[in-house]
Amino acid sequence: MIISIAGQAGSGKSTIAQKLAKKLGWQYYDMGTIRRLKAKSLNLSLAEYNKLGENDPQSDLELDQYQKKLSKTLDNFIISGRTSWYFIPNSIKIYLDVDAFVGAKRVWLELKKKNSRNEDKNLKTIEDVLKSQHQRINSDVKRYKKYYQINVYNHKNYDYILDTTELNKKQVFSTLYNYIKKQIIDKK
Repeated sequence: MIISIAGQAGSGKSTIAQKLAKKLGWQYYDMGTIRRLKAKSLNLSLAEYNKLGENDPQSDLELDQYQKKLSKTLDNFIISGRTSWYFIPNSIKIYLDVDAFVGAKRVWLELKKKNSRNEDKNLKTIEDVLKSQHQRINSDVKRYKKYYQINVYNHKNYDYILDTTELNKKQVFSTLYNYIKKQIIDKK
């Protein structure tokens, strides 16, 4: 079984995916981290790398091929990424939603804790994060429509949608874990 998790920035995708993988004893793959590392290796911020991708499909194609390969060679893993549901169609497709301002606030608080990423130095306020997230969504929509004719933010692409706006991490984890447990039992 493969579980793909996508969603809005600040919805808890990475945090919850990591916890689920640990609880299930499965491998976890984070496409966002891989994209950030690739951007950093090119001395670009993630925003600059995404902008580059609007005209150069290579920035997306490399990661997309990697996801396809994972799905053909491995089983029992969790992957978080905006296009993972598309490139791994046999996965259980989960989408975590969040109010834009709440998501921006969560990201901003996390950045204040870490403040280690290259592109984060320009994100000094919640409003900066909100603006950055809006630009990211626009870039994602443009790139994925151009290259794949898909909208990664369309809820119809997913098996399960959870709005995390009013939930804490424990509640999100518990809700998703119970859903996944049921899926595992139903598959047997």
